[in-house]
Amino acid sequence: MRVIVPAAEGRAVKVRAGQRVRVVDLEGGQVGDVFAFAADDVSEHLSASHTRAATSRLFPAIGEPFVTDRRRPILTLAADTSPGEHDMLIAACDPARYRDLGAPGHASCADNLTASLAKLGLAVPVVPQPVNVFMRIPVADGGRLSWLNSISRPGDAITFEAAMDCLFVVSACPQDLVGINGHKPTPLAIDLLAKE
Repeated sequence: MRVIVPAAEGRAVKVRAGQRVRVVDLEGGQVGDVFAFAADDVSEHLSASHTRAATSRLFPAIGEPFVTDRRRPILTLAADTSPGEHDMLIAACDPARYRDLGAPGHASCADNLTASLAKLGLAVPVVPQPVNVFMRIPVADGGRLSWLNSISRPGDAITFEAAMDCLFVVSACPQDLVGINGHKPTPLAIDLLAKE
């Protein structure tokens, strides 16, 4: 099953333990904010900081887990056909970020998450740190971060395997004021794959 995530919008899907879910960059150069929540308790969520501690990496390698704020595996990185540039340092864009950039009322990944969950009758008190797929934020000597255009190509994809029943949310990041999406957000796709 394929779910299209329109440019600057978000979508949520339910994923069963053992099932694979793929995020596809349809046109290339588009960042996706990925969130995951335990299906039976959305107060438990994928945590970038706990994942960094579990893997001792800025981003997991193939076969390594993403863990929750309760340190339980929720997803595993199963495959990646992109250049492998992903980020787990930058917060989801939100209304305050766009106010600071002089664009109040701009669409945001935080609002996309909230709206996607609301369609399922769910809400979370805090927007977790996302996994920013296809996002290029290199860390230079001295710890300085750079905000570079995504270099993912049309059809590039990253695949996760669910370690527990979960809600998987993707926002096709609406950021067009900073160049991470080449100043032109485009759609993504979520492919729910059959269990192997």
